[in-house]
This record gives sequence, C-alpha cells and structure tokens, in this order.
Amino acid sequence: MLSLIVAVVALGSGTGAIALPFEMSLVDRRLPVVFRVHMLASAIVLLLLPVALSLRFKPELHRKIGWTLGAFVVVGGLTALPVAIFSYSWWPSRAGFFVQGIVWLWLFYAAVVSIRRGDRGRHAHLMLAMAAVTTGAVWFRLITGSAILLELPFEPIYAAASWIAWLIPLALVWRYAEALDRWAFQLPSLATAGGRSSAPPLPLPLERRG
Repeated sequence: MLSLIVAVVALGSGTGAIALPFEMSLVDRRLPVVFRVHMLASAIVLLLLPVALSLRFKPELHRKIGWTLGAFVVVGGLTALPVAIFSYSWWPSRAGFFVQGIVWLWLFYAAVVSIRRGDRGRHAHLMLAMAAVTTGAVWFRLITGSAILLELPFEPIYAAASWIAWLIPLALVWRYAEALDRWAFQLPSLATAGGRSSAPPLPLPLERRG
C-alpha cells in the first residue's frame, strides 16, 4: 500500500499534477527534463514490481513484464545519477542517492546475466534484492516525513535516510534470501532435493561462469 501511494505521488509529481516539495523543486529547476523522467520511470517500477511478482508462476507474462520493468529501471537508474550529483542536498545525501542508483542498475544487470545463463535461482535472488533497493523510495519518504512531523533535525535525518532506506531492506533480503526464495520464488524449475533454490543467496559480486 505504501509503495502504491508513493508511486502515485511520484507519477503526479512527474507529470506536474502534484506540487513538488521544496527540495525537489530546486532539483527540478536545475534538471527539469531529467528529474521528471526519473520520477516517472521510478514510479512505474514501483507499480510494476508487484505485478511481476504476482506473475512469477506464468513465465511468458512474467518475462514480458520483467523486460518492461527492466527498461524503466535502466531509465530511472541512469537519471538518478545526475539528479544525485546536481541535487542541492548535503553531500552525504547526494552520495547515498548516487550509490543507490549504481546498486540498482548493477543488480538488474546481474539478474539479466543470470537468467541468460539459465540460472533462475540466482536471477530470482538478484531481482528480489533489486526490489529491496527500489523500496528505498518508500522508506525514505516515510523517514523524512516522520522527521518533519516530529520536528526533528531534518538535514542529518535526510542524509541518514538516503542510505538506510535502501541498505536495510537490501541487507534483510541478503540475510534471509533462502527463506524468501521458498516463500516467493519456489518455482518447480528452481527446486532441488530438499526444496531449496539451486543458487546460493545473493552472490555479490556476480561470479562469471563458463
């Protein structure tokens, strides 16, 4: 539900239907086209992620939605980099957003490499990790919104949120990858004796295979 709300707000902000917060409006003035494209692409990713997950037992549809999702990840991730660099935020915040964009793109690339090699288990783990990084947009707004509501020091919380909003979900997915695999990605083609995925959880960096 939170993801849906954030996605709808981002779509509204990207199209101009919803006014941007002051900090974002400054970035929009500096990078008007790039920032709007980033907002729209990232919002579409948030909307498509649950669809892709719900279609995981229908490979053809899952594949089509996955490639569509991936295209928006690439657009959203690439536009996140200049948005982070030219943001008016404190430098730790800009660094957090920049690294998040890099990690987001890398996880998608690694997931594509895995599925093209036929390693569906590794692909599932990496895509789940990418989804965790994507939810950073949701947790970031929840953290910063709470800071405003509680009248807490905004700038340090904003900077901390730019890191922990996506690092904590990613760490949880990394730690509990096998359990999540059994819950969400246990396709017959992934199963082995004992009911586990054929791939170890989240092998980062991706190993090259012959």
